[in-house]
Amino acid sequence: MSEYLHNNYPNRQTMSLTGRGQTSPTPDIAVIRLGVQTQGEDLIKVQTENASLSQAVIDSLRQLGITNIKTFQYTIDKIYEYVNGTRIDKGYSVRNILEINLHDISQTGLVIDTAVDHGANVVDLVSFEVSQRDMYYQEALNLAISNAIDKANSISRHLGITVDPIPIRIVESSAPPVPLLRNVAERTFATPIEPGEQLIEAFVTAVFQY
Repeated sequence: MSEYLHNNYPNRQTMSLTGRGQTSPTPDIAVIRLGVQTQGEDLIKVQTENASLSQAVIDSLRQLGITNIKTFQYTIDKIYEYVNGTRIDKGYSVRNILEINLHDISQTGLVIDTAVDHGANVVDLVSFEVSQRDMYYQEALNLAISNAIDKANSISRHLGITVDPIPIRIVESSAPPVPLLRNVAERTFATPIEPGEQLIEAFVTAVFQY
């Protein structure tokens, strides 16, 4: 939370108003998390199968020119099943999730389809982000301050009073922008992925003298 304070005339009356500003930039970065999950009774075989499929996925993405690939999660879990209160060992589950960062978001659907075609069976999420988020947030913050000033001017005209257009106090009360998330549950050929727009909002509380 940020605060600006200015008070030249401490004996004057004050009014406190809220201001809201927003911008709607189009995301220009896509973050995809997908990978391979394998199961079986022999852990070595399960790991080997997972490694082979994961490498096939990575190789297929590199053939598309995708190089920003990293391991996001690798887990080995024991699988149990309970029958009449008795725990039965069902083997192991190995999960290898990759994170792919795309600066050409038009490739998002192609990346998902290519990965699935070469062995990926888990798509955790697609996150659309804005690379210059701070710049857009500053725009929204300025709009929020302008919105509060417009309110003060409107009230002053309605009440027939004179309001100092420069607030004596400004408190920023905004939450940080949140990336757009897309959960991809089902896969079809040429998966259509639309990033839409990301809403970036800013809120302030401004105190005016009159």
